[in-house]
Amino acid sequence: MIRRREFIALLGGAAGWSIAASAQQPQRMRRIGVLMNLAADDPESVDRVTALAQGLAELGWTIGRNVQIVYRWALVHRF
Repeated sequence: MIRRREFIALLGGAAGWSIAASAQQPQRMRRIGVLMNLAADDPESVDRVTALAQGLAELGWTIGRNVQIVYRWALVHRF
């Protein structure tokens, strides 16, 4: 049989451990998917990518820290 004091100490220790474990959770990474109707090497696409990164930075997002951007480009053939 467990004594009352031992039971309360065990219960309090378990509650404290779970609180400490939840405090160490990493920040959630958000992912943004970008579909561009331009080729990756198009000068306009570079401007758009830069504008997106600047806009996110102004809102407090940091690429690689709390947001990830995945780009998909159109296959534009120039003749």
